[in-house]
Amino acid sequence: MGNQKNLLLVEIAIFAALGFVLDFVAFKMPQGGSVSLVMIPIVLMAFRRGVLAGIVTGLLVGLLQIVSGLISVTPLSFSFVVMQVILDYLIAYAVVGLAGLLRSQYISYARNKNRGKMIFSIVIAIFIGSFLRYVTHVITGIFFFDMYADEGANVFIYSTVYNATYMIPVFLLTAIVCSLLFLAAPRLLEPKKV
Repeated sequence: MGNQKNLLLVEIAIFAALGFVLDFVAFKMPQGGSVSLVMIPIVLMAFRRGVLAGIVTGLLVGLLQIVSGLISVTPLSFSFVVMQVILDYLIAYAVVGLAGLLRSQYISYARNKNRGKMIFSIVIAIFIGSFLRYVTHVITGIFFFDMYADEGANVFIYSTVYNATYMIPVFLLTAIVCSLLFLAAPRLLEPKKV
């Protein structure tokens, strides 16, 4: 039992580090956000070990970004910066782990070798994680990045559109890569027994 728990913690750490590294291969947006492969290891862990492991992996990815100083923050008061960092980095990446909600459905389709439904469950799971991350970034944009909106512009519309410009490609990229990866290497989703 102790070995299984240690193995889980090591896997979470490895996948979080991989997510952090994959975020360097990115197209960066001018006011924050990027199109990268950062979500793939989080989704992989969520499908491999479940929702909680996915959430913890996402939290660690966000934490690694914070401690490395590779974050975009608004020049506001300390309390605003703290709230923005919590939302934009910890919560935004943690909610990607909720993709694991469709793990059992995926496993069921995989046992029946129903590739179409396997892909469908992967895409829907990634949509859930991406959408929740998107909503978190939109909220952050409304409260903390309103200075980038044109004068007189509706900050809600600005944040909604701006965050969609990178989150839609992130969703599509993650869905395509994970679908191909999960179908080509299904053993990645099988945790090893110690």
